Amino acid sequence: MPEIDNKSPYDTSPVASSKWSYREQPAPDCMDFSDYTGLLASLVRQEGNIYSLAAIGDMLYTGSDSKNIRVWKNRKEFSAFKSNSGLVKAIVIADDKIFTGHSDGKIRAWKISAKNPRVHKKIGTLPNLTSIVEKSIKPKNYTEVRNNHSAIWIKHYDAISSLSLTEDRSLLYSGSWDKTIKVWKVSDFKCLESIPAHDDAVNTVVAGFDDLIFSGSADGTMKVWRREKPGKRTKHFLLNTLLKQESAVTSLVVNPSETVVYAGLSDGLLHYWEREKLLSGGRVLRGHTVAVLCLAAAGRMVFSGSVDTNICVWRREDGGDHKCLYVLNGHSGPVKCLAVDMSRRDGGGERPCTLYSGSLDRSVKIWRVSTQTPQMEEQPPRGPSRQKDRLRRNYDGGFQTFSAQGRLNHRRK
Repeated sequence: MPEIDNKSPYDTSPVASSKWSYREQPAPDCMDFSDYTGLLASLVRQEGNIYSLAAIGDMLYTGSDSKNIRVWKNRKEFSAFKSNSGLVKAIVIADDKIFTGHSDGKIRAWKISAKNPRVHKKIGTLPNLTSIVEKSIKPKNYTEVRNNHSAIWIKHYDAISSLSLTEDRSLLYSGSWDKTIKVWKVSDFKCLESIPAHDDAVNTVVAGFDDLIFSGSADGTMKVWRREKPGKRTKHFLLNTLLKQESAVTSLVVNPSETVVYAGLSDGLLHYWEREKLLSGGRVLRGHTVAVLCLAAAGRMVFSGSVDTNICVWRREDGGDHKCLYVLNGHSGPVKCLAVDMSRRDGGGERPCTLYSGSLDRSVKIWRVSTQTPQMEEQPPRGPSRQKDRLRRNYDGGFQTFSAQGRLNHRRK
């Protein structure tokens, strides 16, 4: 098992002192790799739990409770940079800028050095000191926060839980445990608006189609906001509340190509709504029995990670129904974050997914996922089992489970 050389010249700080190990998992010899779905590799570390991921091309950014952001290129450690405080709860990439959201309530902006692609320089903190000083002068810029205290409206006073970019990457949305969503201009880092969105912590926010913004909260609601553009500022109006129940909304994702929005809940259910149906009459997918912590989507594919340590792989079929193609099982702790890359094609033209999963077991796993319906093998009938029956009902078809070693277990409806 080769070990990463942590004495790379790109970084001599303590950031690079933590040992990582890279474990590659080859595909079984008996399988046609063009149809292979399973574990490709694991990145295991001793720094802390993985809280955030962002993938672009052959680059992967990982954030953790060690305050470090590590950069991987073609599955090998490439670079690293570190924030002064606050574990890294969210990462988004806007062209040449990287934004990280932290538990100290701050958003930090980074840029890759033009001279050395391994070096990431911090170019700003949102909000910056100048904006804070300017806003603090006028009493009208203060708003009431918890315990009868007040703070200027441009500043989050609790952990950043989520970051999301508009499709044109001009606006950045931040959700926070302070119950607000803030809107930032990517070009100059100015805060354009603060939305008092929920009655409890905002767990997730995502920018979607038609200038819509979706937010989910610990208060059990999922809300839809419409963005209007009255001049230099933005203005968001509450359009609808799609969910209102006891279970917290823990994760959201929008699939732009399919114009569908998905919501993961603390009760393990996955709700979804379609633009074609005007976001009415949402439907439910049942693949987990405990909280869905993260979601990712690309093309027709949707991925859900859960406290149950599993990742369900769903595909949206013609007509809007969803089928669970696979259950990926390799983590020993809750799956906290997911990122997906569909940019690589096989020789036959089929486009598989490269899926990255980060967990509270301190590892990142790299999966290859075929987008085709798996071929099921006939097996001798087995005795009745409640667990099997539950899985059969929930998945509406055959599914495949993958062990931590990448072994494939076939089952049929």
